[in-house]
Amino acid sequence: MPLIKPNSMKPRDPQKDTLLDPGNTVVAIIDYQPTQLLSQESANTAKIMRNVVDLARLTKLYQIPLVPATVNVTSGANEPTFPALRKEFEGLNVYDRMVINAWEDQNFYDAIHETGRKNLVIAALWTEACLSFPTLDALKEGYNVYPVLDCVAGSSVDANDAAIRRMQTKGAQMTSVPQLACEWQRNYDTNKATVPGFSEILQDAGSFLQVK
Repeated sequence: MPLIKPNSMKPRDPQKDTLLDPGNTVVAIIDYQPTQLLSQESANTAKIMRNVVDLARLTKLYQIPLVPATVNVTSGANEPTFPALRKEFEGLNVYDRMVINAWEDQNFYDAIHETGRKNLVIAALWTEACLSFPTLDALKEGYNVYPVLDCVAGSSVDANDAAIRRMQTKGAQMTSVPQLACEWQRNYDTNKATVPGFSEILQDAGSFLQVK
């Protein structure tokens, strides 16, 4: 049986692509702080922490705008983002706020809008509050919103599941770290420069077996 050689189509225009592309996406990562991590009860905390770090690494690998946010840090009430993720935020503005809904913080809101991108990939703790509220508001403004399910968790399984259903009902499109990696990479040939990082991150996420 003959093996047919690859025949990739011409890369799509990111502005017309119906899939996510590094050229048409903005990523928001919100409230990965000790208080939220230690109080969530719907997922494995260690996996959540690993996955959100991998999301940040992918965002940097594909040079996608990243908007990180925290809550109640400058007031002294909460601790900042956990160290491994905070390291990935180096060189970026991190938007602290006093409102639960990041969409109601002017600085965060402006940072998202200034990118000019309408595909919003979002990860936040908890699902029922800091993820769902900006998701619902962004959808109302005409954004395509993609919550990253393997990075999020709620204060209970019921709270998490109810929030996901509510977001889906309003049009949110659920995604995951492996799906985003493959969607942004798309082509092993035309995007050769990002293949090593793509493979390394997916190995870290447990999606690829490491072959020696």
